[in-house]
Parts: sequence; C-alpha cells; structure tokens
Amino acid sequence: MNDGDTVRTGEALPEFPVARECPFHPPAGYEELRTRGAVTKVRLPGGRTAWAVTGHAEARALLADPTMSSDHHRPNFPFAEPAMAALKDRSAGLPVGALVRTDPPEHTTQRRMLIPSFTVRRNAALRPDIQRIVDERLDAMLDHGSPADLVSAFALPVASGTICELLGVPYEDHDFFEEQARRRFTPGQVVDAFTALADYLDGLIRAKEKSPGDGLLDDLVTEQVVPGRLERSELVRYAMTLLLAGHDTSAHMIALSVLTLLEHPAQLAALRAEPELLPGAIEELLRYLSIIGSLARVATRDIEIGGRLIRAGDGVLIASGAVNYDAAHFDHPRELDVRRSARNHVAFGYGVHQCIGQNLARVEMDVALRTLFERVPSLRLAVPAEEVPVKQGLFFGLEELMVAWDGSGEGPQT
Repeated sequence: MNDGDTVRTGEALPEFPVARECPFHPPAGYEELRTRGAVTKVRLPGGRTAWAVTGHAEARALLADPTMSSDHHRPNFPFAEPAMAALKDRSAGLPVGALVRTDPPEHTTQRRMLIPSFTVRRNAALRPDIQRIVDERLDAMLDHGSPADLVSAFALPVASGTICELLGVPYEDHDFFEEQARRRFTPGQVVDAFTALADYLDGLIRAKEKSPGDGLLDDLVTEQVVPGRLERSELVRYAMTLLLAGHDTSAHMIALSVLTLLEHPAQLAALRAEPELLPGAIEELLRYLSIIGSLARVATRDIEIGGRLIRAGDGVLIASGAVNYDAAHFDHPRELDVRRSARNHVAFGYGVHQCIGQNLARVEMDVALRTLFERVPSLRLAVPAEEVPVKQGLFFGLEELMVAWDGSGEGPQT
C-alpha cells in the first residue's frame, strides 16, 4: 500500500487537467495516468497535488462513498479549473453550491425537492415542447442556408430553449445568461459573472412571487418560497445550478455527437437503417465523448483503494474520460459502437450526486439527433474535422461546427 501523503523528492508528477487533442477522444495523456495505476497522484495548476482516478471500478466505488465530500469550501478541494477556485471565498457572498457542491443531509433535502420535476415521465411529457424547439431552430438554420454553424444555429439554442422551457426563464434573456456562463470560466471574471446571474435570477424570482407562471421555478416559488419553507436566496442557488448546467452540457453533447457521427459514417448509417438503436447510441456517445473533464471530491476519512491510501483531507479527481475508456470494463473502448451496452458509464456521475437532469439530457439528444439526421440526410462537415475549433475546460465542447447540406436539406418531416 502506497502512502497517499508521500510524494518522493524531485518526483515529476503528471499535470492535471490534461488537454484533449481530438474532439472524439479524451486526452491521450490519460493513458500515461493509467500506466501509473487506477489511482495516482497528479499536480494541479498552482502546484497542489491531488489523486486522479482512471479505473472504472475505483471511480464508482468512490463516487458512491458518502465520506467523499463535494463541498468546495473544504481546505483541499481540488479545483482543476483555476478560475473556479474564486468560488471558495465565502466573503464574496455568491449564491453557489446548490446540489453539486453540497453533502448530505443538505444535498438530500435539495435533491428531494427537485427530483419530481426530473423523472422519466415528467421529461417524456416535455418531449413535444422539445420537438417544437428543435423544429423551430432547424427551420431557421435551413432557411439561413448552407453552410451554417451548428453550434450557434442549432445546438446552443435547442439546449437553452429547453432549459428555459423547463425552468420558466424567458428565452429572450438567453444571450445574457449564456454570456455569464462563458465568463464564469475566465480568471478575474468568475465572481462578476456569478453576481450578475444571481441578481438576474433574484429579480426573476421576485417577479414570479407576484405573478407565477408554469415553469419549475414558478412551482417552487408557489410551493416552497411563498409558504416560507425555502428562502428566495436558496432558490436562486438552485436556479443558477440548473440553468448553467442545463444548457452548457446539452449543447456540447449535441454538437459533438453530430461531429462524431459524421466522422463515423458506418455508425451513422446503422442508426439510419435501425432508428431504434438511437437510445443505446446516445449512451455510447455519452461514454465515448465524456465531455466533463473530472468530478472533484475531498476524502473525509482514510480510504484504501486501487493499491493506494487516500488520506482524510486529500483531494480526489475522477477523470471521467479515462474511467469511461477503461479497457477492463469496456471492450475496445476507443471504438465507437452504437450497438454497445454502455449504460454504466460515468458521464452523469454516479451515486448520490448523479446528475439530476440526466433524463432530460437524454430526451434532448434523442429529439435533436433524430430530427436533424432525418430532415437533413445530406448533412456533412463544411471543414475538415481537425480544423473544428474546440473549447477546453471543465466542460469540453466545440466553439463552432460549420456544416453544409444539399439544396433545402429537407428529408422526411417528423
């Protein structure tokens, strides 16, 4: 057993996070980490160390362990994205920390309040609204004509429109909150971005107290805030978490999935020939693309795992892309296989913090991909894949994706 507190003098630790070189695959540098074991020490920006986990079994065990804390105010919380470290400062008074950065029992209470709005049945009921949003955005893109940027014309407005529909946030404000979402990963701007978004949401919730509508926030205002069960500031925290997470990750997954399928024509042909494969293919795309760089935790007790001793207070980073490419669990993990059974990936995390919006994300991807490839059968890349500009960071994605098509692009209507 190796002592988690010991780093040999002069030992060169791998740097973390590791940049991606290819839009389709997690970083090649993960393979170096894996040669050091399923759990290994890495060096973070600024020089601090943490444990990186690349093994599938080890990752799921740690994510399911209630003694692994998500509280980012703990002294050694491992921020892989340096800009986000500013959120540790309690004196800033930012309303952050809902769901993803809280531990039970607080997290349990928060999740129990929100989970009825994210059931499979509730999200299936949203499908007609998502279909309308997808059709509207696709109509606008086709009317614009070939070529077009699939990110700005389709993926991002579909994701933003869907989360706005769910929450009851005016879609006409999407430019504002999308800008704050970008700024929150920029050093020196993160506090201002969260402050601006908090002020906006506080004003929106105050307006809903006077005149409630039909969204999730309206329900929580009526059922929780007005009766005094929930403070407005707490609802601002929930709203911020859901709004930011709900549009970022879905937009990235839609755009990256399109790029990946266009670059794997045999897999796309299989989906077109057998549309019933799409739900399973979505799980495979979530595994294969692994857009969330890492899931951060702090150990609150000594834990022996993967031949290592993680000591209480050590930071731990679950390297999602490496975990989802663990050959001990997934056969030929670097191959995209739309017939693979990949449901036990960790793209949505695992355990008590498993993404509350995962069912909504699946419906969004299903409607967006199914409709796009049915209605635009001649869709293709307008630039070589290696020239597509990518976005590194906490969430991996595409800056833009220029696509082209023949004529009006119209295939069968959904």
